[in-house]
Amino acid sequence: MDNLKFIQVETDENIGIIQLNRPEVLNALNRKMVNEIVRTIEDMDRDEKVKVIVLYGNGKAFAAGADINEMAQDSAIDLELLNQFADWDRLLQVKKPMIGAVHGFALGGGFELALACDLLFAAEDAKFGFPEINLAVMPGAGGTQRLTKLMGKTKALEWLWSGEMMTAEEAEQHGIINKRLPKELVIEETINYAKKLAEKPALSVRFIKEAVYKAVDDSLLEGMQYERKNFSLLFSTEDQKEGMKAFMEKRKPQFKGR
Repeated sequence: MDNLKFIQVETDENIGIIQLNRPEVLNALNRKMVNEIVRTIEDMDRDEKVKVIVLYGNGKAFAAGADINEMAQDSAIDLELLNQFADWDRLLQVKKPMIGAVHGFALGGGFELALACDLLFAAEDAKFGFPEINLAVMPGAGGTQRLTKLMGKTKALEWLWSGEMMTAEEAEQHGIINKRLPKELVIEETINYAKKLAEKPALSVRFIKEAVYKAVDDSLLEGMQYERKNFSLLFSTEDQKEGMKAFMEKRKPQFKGR
């Protein structure tokens, strides 16, 4: 993508990598930066060569919140007219796996961006939190919803009301991150995991992601019905035929994502 001011983009084999790149302000998220992130993720989601998307921050942090200078004087009508959260809503439509590699601060909007990822790997020095209450506001890009789905009502309220930061160890205990790693290894290990995931059949990966999010949002019966539909659909793929044939022939399957 051309004309990117606030992020850097690269690929490593079939991994799409997005680096948040405002290190002078700890990668604070302004509206244009969020738009660049979302548009790039959507481009990667459409790119057949990209199998997994990885996000991480340049410098000392993942993202230390929203850019307060940008919104301090906004009115309620300004926010409605800007419709600034429309970009965030588009992340719900991403089909491919998104993995965040977090070091330093992931606060406010930065924490919301991390929670929008499917998996999170974090450095030992990572700090997560929603300090919005200390500014007399609240999360607005999904923070209250995603945190509650991960932690449950009482713990989510505790953290959202306190405005305090949780450590990587606490985040792991609450099921927010998948793994804690030494700071110097977190990006490398995240990309290594992404490469292993990219070897899996792409449609199975996608359909499993869809079914798991159904489990989070819908009733058990609705989720199981959706799971069975996706299970059946996978039997129309070339990869299903290849996977089962390779199993019977005792060889490694060659998946094509079709």
